[in-house]
Amino acid sequence: MNRLAGVTSPYLLQHADNPVDWWPWAPEAFEEARRRDVPVLLSVGYSACHWCHVMAHESFEDAEVAAYLNAHFVPVKVDREERPDVDAVYMEAVQAATGQGGWPMTVFLTADAEPFYFGTYFPPESRHGLPSFRQVLEGVVSAWTDRRDEVGEVASRIVHDLSERTLAHGGEGLPSESELAQALLGLTREYDEKHGGFGGAPKFPPSMTVEFLLRHHARTGADGALQMAADTCEAMARGGIYDQLGGGFARYSVDREWIVPHFEKMLYDNALLCRVYAHLWRSTGSELARRVALETADFMVRELRTAEGGFASALDADSEDADGKHVEGAYYVWTPAQLREVLGEEDAVFAAELFAVSDEGTFEEGSSVLQLPSADAVDEARAADVRARLLAARELRPRPGRDDKVVAAWNGLAIAALAETGAYFGRPDLIERATEAADLLVRLHMGPVARLVRTSKDGRAGAHAGVLEDYGDVAEGFLALAAVTGEGAWLEFAGFLTDIVLQHFTGEGGQLFDTADDAEQLIRRPQDPTDSATPAGWTAAAGALLSYAAYTGSEPHRTAAEGALGVVKALGPRAPRFIGWGLAVAEALLDGPREVAVAGPVDGALHRTALLGRAPGAVVAAGETAGTEFPLLADRPMTDGAPTAYVCRHFVCEAPTTDPEVLAEALRGGGS
Repeated sequence: MNRLAGVTSPYLLQHADNPVDWWPWAPEAFEEARRRDVPVLLSVGYSACHWCHVMAHESFEDAEVAAYLNAHFVPVKVDREERPDVDAVYMEAVQAATGQGGWPMTVFLTADAEPFYFGTYFPPESRHGLPSFRQVLEGVVSAWTDRRDEVGEVASRIVHDLSERTLAHGGEGLPSESELAQALLGLTREYDEKHGGFGGAPKFPPSMTVEFLLRHHARTGADGALQMAADTCEAMARGGIYDQLGGGFARYSVDREWIVPHFEKMLYDNALLCRVYAHLWRSTGSELARRVALETADFMVRELRTAEGGFASALDADSEDADGKHVEGAYYVWTPAQLREVLGEEDAVFAAELFAVSDEGTFEEGSSVLQLPSADAVDEARAADVRARLLAARELRPRPGRDDKVVAAWNGLAIAALAETGAYFGRPDLIERATEAADLLVRLHMGPVARLVRTSKDGRAGAHAGVLEDYGDVAEGFLALAAVTGEGAWLEFAGFLTDIVLQHFTGEGGQLFDTADDAEQLIRRPQDPTDSATPAGWTAAAGALLSYAAYTGSEPHRTAAEGALGVVKALGPRAPRFIGWGLAVAEALLDGPREVAVAGPVDGALHRTALLGRAPGAVVAAGETAGTEFPLLADRPMTDGAPTAYVCRHFVCEAPTTDPEVLAEALRGGGS
């Protein structure tokens, strides 16, 4: 019996009609394995994963394979986005055993959830050095039946090895100027001067690293940091990884030139990149950065916003092509003939040159991914008209599927991005969308004791507890919303969440864990201070703790933030690409962060100037009357009835000012 009907995960629901007798991750599944004396097949993936769909179609929809699976295993299906803790623990085991990992992830477990054999995608027939999925299943059954003692020994050894991987806070003391300078040097060595970004193919958007570079430039004036950030952002915005018609970014580029993307579009990438481009505009005034920030914000609202006001997780890479086949990128790519069909001969020639569409193509079967390679001046009105007509025609194509689940952490990232983008560019509608998403998180994801649930779908909360990144990113979103709206309730909600971090996620010596101390116990309590596609929960929480302490003067929150940032001191110089958000938070720590109180109207000139300040991690409180919502505003009166700004850091305050230019100078950062 397949037990996936009625769950909240769209990924699991995609498998609810499989002939495989799937279980969701639950104690009952392991009890069933113990009762039947069979191993557990753990299959982990996510809704927008192309090869997850391929393996599902090839194997899990096959009646013969399903019958063998059902007879010899208890199959368990997990959505990695809904249960990042389960994914993290077993991915660590896969990577330790095989040297690589990815999704779909295929792991065989004992009834005690101990892993003993691993893999990722397995084809239906053996090819490219991979055994067929049926061969793997038969091999595992043979080992389980004939060499059970050996299986048990392997499983015990793996669990023991994982348990030995304890991670201390990462170093003595706080990250200093020295470690951040070494991190910048390390990034310079890995920087792709020709194409922007870091490393080779495949190339991922380095959102957290760019945030560090922008903050480092603001604090120190290092021109090289700003140049790497600006050139990387321009290369991505002109490449195929950016949707030149509808806005928004794909997951990654398969090449180092940013031309051909893996076409899935994730909420977290777009939230992070929207904020990065808004911050780049704040630093440079780049019109390209402004356009991309706004188009990406509009993409999130148009394509990912749910009926309940939250933001869906992802759009699939695949959709139906003209022949009705599910093909990666079908929704996004164009041939010269398709351009002519929509635009006519003359405008098609113009569009082909503008977007680098050729007869040879840059993708499969002569199709091209749209790029914007030239920075030369073009007829902007004509370009806008062509873009609008192509977008309208694309809307008639079969759309990629959407993963509708709302993930708390990723919505926190979206709230921060939309709130700041709306404030910078005079778009109150974006601030409203951020507020509605925040309302949903409070109403549906936060319980009466401020314990977050990880996901919801269609207005129904999921069953899985929030992890550290949920607390850190949602608190970050609430703090950004408090700064923009002047509503202290968001500061209070952030305080509830950061208190939970102190109570349930913090270990000795400043270390943080990805799961709470009262969460379901897995074979190992996961913890990872390095970024993946999103900021590490460890450093996201550190950033929220630091900002909350700056707003409130709370010593426990400041102390916890400083303890957590010890890991940046250790890893920053050695692996800067993988701890970018930690480096960005460390920049805020070294700068103060600065505390800005604006006694005056929200959206007034001083408030806007404060929000546009580049000082790393500066916190902003605004309001016309002193109240209890923002401790920063206490005893901060207006001067002779005029709006007044107060700037403090390191327990020292500058003279209050009523002049926006004086305030702007105080918030330019140490590098100006």
